Amino acid sequence: PIFRTRTSMLTAPRTAGRAPLIGGAERDEHIDAALPGCRAAGLRALGLLDDAGRARFDLHPHADEAHSWWVLSDLSELVTGGPLPDDYVLGIGGASTTLASWTVRRPAGRALDLGAGCGIQALHLDAHVRQVVATDISARAVEILEFNAALAGSDWQVRRGSLFEPVAGERFDLIVSNPPFVITPRRPGMPEYEYRDGGAVGDAVVRNLVRDVGAHLEPGGVAQFLGNWEMRDGETFEDVWERWLDGVDLDALVVQREVQDPCEYAELWARDGGAPVGSPEYDAMYSAWLDDFAARGVERIGFGIITLQRPAEPRPRFTDLLDERGSVAAAMGPTIDAGLAARAWMARVGDDAVLDSFWQAAPDVTEERHTKPGASDPSVIMIRQGGGFGMSIQADTVLAAFLSVCDGSMTARTALEAIATLVDVPADDAVRGTLPLLKRLVANGFLTRVER
Repeated sequence: PIFRTRTSMLTAPRTAGRAPLIGGAERDEHIDAALPGCRAAGLRALGLLDDAGRARFDLHPHADEAHSWWVLSDLSELVTGGPLPDDYVLGIGGASTTLASWTVRRPAGRALDLGAGCGIQALHLDAHVRQVVATDISARAVEILEFNAALAGSDWQVRRGSLFEPVAGERFDLIVSNPPFVITPRRPGMPEYEYRDGGAVGDAVVRNLVRDVGAHLEPGGVAQFLGNWEMRDGETFEDVWERWLDGVDLDALVVQREVQDPCEYAELWARDGGAPVGSPEYDAMYSAWLDDFAARGVERIGFGIITLQRPAEPRPRFTDLLDERGSVAAAMGPTIDAGLAARAWMARVGDDAVLDSFWQAAPDVTEERHTKPGASDPSVIMIRQGGGFGMSIQADTVLAAFLSVCDGSMTARTALEAIATLVDVPADDAVRGTLPLLKRLVANGFLTRVER
């Protein structure tokens, strides 16, 4: 059986790798040599190989720091040379690896991979979750999920259905989803790919996830998913999310990673299905997207990562909306987890406790000063973070002085009051004026609390 050939497949010579990875025809003896555990006959019996020795699926390696897997999915349009079928099951891609790298990896009892596709997120969940439930609306995706679970030696609960229908009444410690978030015109003739199109108008799929996910989170549970959102008639990213989160009883950390105008968005997704640029099919889809956006007054489309959390104990909720489009750390999960903990702590204890705590600058924090020629004082002071979000924050004299003495030896309040005396400003102005930036530094890992 193919499930016992994992080691030989991982060490297969490059020649034999052409059949499962590139899609070209390959002679049986080459396949037999590379995969002695199942051979060409076994691949055909499993439906993975056609009579000509050509792969019927993509079989691709995937790994993290501690694990390696083989992942089955459908062949891409680059291999088949034509448009994708509506029930196409996407393999390893940029969106799935992004979500995996941003996921909080706390040990958990139960986790849900919602809209699991071929199961990339479920594979990563296996390492730190006792029970994984993987769902998808696509019958073809469910079959591929079951295959990949068996290939990895996992026992996921695989269920078919739309969004939360297969898990009605159930709760989880962690929910992850790379949902069908692509905004698609509801027009006759537009392809409706199950892997990217949820069948809703505009950005309703993501908006509904935000509204409904809380009912499926245990106390302390976290939900993370990717999404697009429309910004209409002068709206900002913050306007959209303040409206969406109104009435949602969860903590929220939303990070906008990219913004496109309607033309850029239409070009991206018209190409995605395999229609050649300039073909009648491409032109029709491109026009449909622009008409659809114009009808709703959409000026820009945002993309990012949403993290929602149900507090483990009664306390005020927090909302943080970050527009961070630059380079970030390769593995953002630890940054997100630490950020959730820091924000939850501040929401629980209040501003006075933040000021009366001892703080130390993180090792990756640096200061950059810009001084005009001949000037004795800098005109701009930037505080930069080497890891995490790679943030840069402009500091005034008081904040820069605070960070210079931020070694855990005194409370923030004591340090700020002393600095106020040195720069001749009222102590309360220095303390209260610096507090918002202090909380931002704490939330995003510039400062760590020192227990005394």
